[in-house]
Amino acid sequence: MVILQDADHTELFARLSATSLESGAEYLKSARQALGRLLADPAFLDNVRLERIPGGYTRNLIFGDARITVYAIVWAAGSQTSIHDHHCSCCYAMLSGALQESWYDRLDEAHCVKARTFMREAGEIACMLPTGPNLHRMLNTSDEEAISLHIYGYDHRTRASSIDCEYLAKALVEG
Repeated sequence: MVILQDADHTELFARLSATSLESGAEYLKSARQALGRLLADPAFLDNVRLERIPGGYTRNLIFGDARITVYAIVWAAGSQTSIHDHHCSCCYAMLSGALQESWYDRLDEAHCVKARTFMREAGEIACMLPTGPNLHRMLNTSDEEAISLHIYGYDHRTRASSIDCEYLAKALVEG
């Protein structure tokens, strides 16, 4: 399914989809390059109506086929994901605004502990393969909307989302 009607961007996503069959390192390199090209073209979403949910985040399908799904995600101020892991690759670029991304270490099948936190600013690109666990949470800590572009390695027609498992955070107790 192609949402973007622009031939250049459709071709870019089709080429990226084809590279998803290559090794993990080659695919991530291709995904970073594709996201870099899209960041260099700030008008590429101008003809796409992005839905918004007050207080939440909204996934807007941009492109999808049997191998990859691309969403523009609009993050309202204060919105956040659960702490989760992915069943597929996950690469994203910050188009506007900023998000706090926290990484977690898995303790068991249901619990984790926060390990590191990063601020992801407009123009940044991050990628991970499903070699995990790659547990993280995304949070818009600002008073402004943020928009990110996510490329996931799955077919949106056969799965509802890229999330594999959700976790609860535990505080570490110093002994």
